[in-house]
Amino acid sequence: MILLVAMVVLTLNMFLPALPHMAEDFGVSEATMGLAVSAYMVAAGVLQLILGPISDLLGRRRVILVAVAVYALASLGAAVATDFSVFLACRLVQALVLAGSVVGLAALRDMYTTREAAGKMGTIAAAMAIAPMIGPTFGGVLDTLIGWRAIFALYAGLGAACLVLCWFDWGETRVQVRRSPQEQMAAYRALLGSGLFWAYAMCTGVSVGTFYIFLTGAPFVAQASFGLSTTWIGVGLGSITGGYMIGSTVTARLAPRLGVSVLILTGRSFALAGLCVGAGLFLIGVSHPMVLFGATICVGLGNGLTISNTNAGLISVRPDLAGSAAGLSGALQLFGGAVLTGLTLPWMAAGATPLRLLALMIVASVVALGLAVLAARGAARQPQE
Repeated sequence: MILLVAMVVLTLNMFLPALPHMAEDFGVSEATMGLAVSAYMVAAGVLQLILGPISDLLGRRRVILVAVAVYALASLGAAVATDFSVFLACRLVQALVLAGSVVGLAALRDMYTTREAAGKMGTIAAAMAIAPMIGPTFGGVLDTLIGWRAIFALYAGLGAACLVLCWFDWGETRVQVRRSPQEQMAAYRALLGSGLFWAYAMCTGVSVGTFYIFLTGAPFVAQASFGLSTTWIGVGLGSITGGYMIGSTVTARLAPRLGVSVLILTGRSFALAGLCVGAGLFLIGVSHPMVLFGATICVGLGNGLTISNTNAGLISVRPDLAGSAAGLSGALQLFGGAVLTGLTLPWMAAGATPLRLLALMIVASVVALGLAVLAARGAARQPQE
């Protein structure tokens, strides 16, 4: 499962340093080449909405085997494509790798209680948090030494290896429940009508949204306010991931004992407190990059305490529809991230100051904390596992 999650992350970011060379090779503009990112994100969001319900109906094993096999073939097609349209079509099909996160989350819930699943998710998140940092670096090395096609050939190889592992090691975890089409639709309506599900899902989305706000606004602030080089900006951007690794490690150890609500509330409170302390220091005249990145490390740690637990909570509202819940939540995270990125850019264009960035992140964190409180209250009325 760790390899599947790694493929999800690496498929998104490993090839990014090669985009200029790819645009030159295909003879297209950089804006057109950017479709390999933006169109992929749209396809990923849509496919999550489809893959989750299918895994609830047909089982986890079938979906993951088909998705990984097609992903490997699409990666190979992208590696040998000489026409941009063919490449883009293969790139969109690559979004099937999202089955790894959607079906993986559902499979964990099939096998474990809510608390145990949260702990397992924390372990996976802590192990894989390094992928966003090393993926682009390794992709840049491959592009420099061999060429960008080597990156997609590596994707194909990883897909083939994962297919073999899943074929021999991924047993069916879904307990089959025979339902008529009318009963299945009634179950979906019950999930969509659950306030607890939406509280968990929206808390996850807004918490992840603070990442997007930071990643979008921090480079402008670091350069305009502190004059940092791109190297140090990269180090600063990685700091929030370090905090996330710590928070996820804590989740892995404590979720089975404390439960998800305690850790979600702690995570959202810690993130908000760190941002408020940072904003307060800037207000009294303490202006230093360490203040900004120290505050955002708290956000990373808070998200590490939050996201695995909210994911475990939302797929436990209706365990028989864990795939549907995971898919819908994943799509909300992608589309919500796009919206928050779009809001952050004009906000920072009006003034790239640390206080403006922190203020926007504080607003998001307040909303996330409110949703966490609603989720905790709703969970308290549910049977405990």
